[in-house]
Amino acid sequence: MRTMPDQFLTTYREPLIKLIESALEEDLGKGDHSGNACLTSKETHRAKLLVKEDCVIAGVAMAHLIFQHYDSNLQVTNHISDGEEVRAGVVIFEVEGSSQSLLATERLVLNCMQRMSGIATLTRRLRTKISHTQCQLLDTRKTTPNFRHAEKWAVNIGGGINHRMGLYDELMIKDNHIDYNGSMVETLKKVRTYLDQKNLMLPVIVETRSLEELQTCLQFPWIHRILLDNMRPNTLREALTINAHQFPTEASGNITEDNIVAIAETGVDFISMGALTHSARNIDLSLKATH
Repeated sequence: MRTMPDQFLTTYREPLIKLIESALEEDLGKGDHSGNACLTSKETHRAKLLVKEDCVIAGVAMAHLIFQHYDSNLQVTNHISDGEEVRAGVVIFEVEGSSQSLLATERLVLNCMQRMSGIATLTRRLRTKISHTQCQLLDTRKTTPNFRHAEKWAVNIGGGINHRMGLYDELMIKDNHIDYNGSMVETLKKVRTYLDQKNLMLPVIVETRSLEELQTCLQFPWIHRILLDNMRPNTLREALTINAHQFPTEASGNITEDNIVAIAETGVDFISMGALTHSARNIDLSLKATH
């Protein structure tokens, strides 16, 4: 799904709040005894979010959401926005308010921003590599359980496009669906029947493992997109010739930073990579007290 980064929070605000509540409960339990022992509820301080390595920053809006959800009196002043490329040493924002609240939310803000910035940085780097083509970069469902919305938000911030959010918003017919049913034809007939009976207008993406399976899909014009799985560039070009622009195409499977350009240059419309979320390296950030 193509969603502008600043629209993501509006679209997915409810699950993001749920994520924050669950994470705060996990971390705080019955209270931050360290913070409560050292500081009184009336004390106020300031802190700054410092970047310790070059990156694409992501999670600024998420940090705002965390601070405001925990303590609406915390005041945040932004210096950098989500999606900006920054150098080590830059201050992203300053936050002021209850010292106990700052300490209680510090780790969750850092965990989210470090992870999201790593994903956004990797996504931007790969997106830039294929920017000379028309190919778009997609994420997948290979995300951290209960952190999916934040990770997909980061992909969005980095310039990628979100694939389906879950099993509920699109149908993706994969190898196991086909193998369990015995054939591509039988599987797609069942899918059509199911959609008609349930009166559903959901997109259908079909994973094909061979040119023969692709040929079979041409008989079903209601398919939304064809996924060409684990195909090398030469085979992808053959597949695109067979497809003849009937369906949008997506390449997936064993795509790396080393071969992404060659795959994008075949002319596929999309590349999906689980590595955007499962293999991104966290960015080093810190929330430091200021006076």
